[in-house]
Amino acid sequence: MSLLERLNNDMKQAMKSKDKDKLTVIRMIKSSMQNEAIKHGRELTGEEELTVLSREMKQRKDSLHEFDKAGRPDLVEKLRLELSIVELYMPQQLSEEELEEIVKETIAETGASSKADMGKVMAAIMPKVKGKADGSLVNKLVQQHLS
Repeated sequence: MSLLERLNNDMKQAMKSKDKDKLTVIRMIKSSMQNEAIKHGRELTGEEELTVLSREMKQRKDSLHEFDKAGRPDLVEKLRLELSIVELYMPQQLSEEELEEIVKETIAETGASSKADMGKVMAAIMPKVKGKADGSLVNKLVQQHLS
């Protein structure tokens, strides 16, 4: 079942169960995907769908951080709920140990030896972990291994 089909089924379920929060988030995700499809002028591939989902996650995490700093617990709680719903559609996240192994392999593959090679390593590793790991965690691990 494709992600779009899954979203449509879950949207119907949310309507039937009158789950307004889930319905709102699913509609936002679908809207983002439709906008991206229009931009490309074709149906999205699985990887492009994953990119859209990752963008939705990142936007909510950034907003969550900002609202937390601003002392808005009402909005923080709402965003946490939205994040939990978006996470349902994300692929299984890699553990830190698995991610660290991928980082070590990629550093060896690229022949990186110092922090000056950070961009080269990040460019090689991000397609491997797309949607399965947070970019900031990847960045932190790469920095640790290159220093």
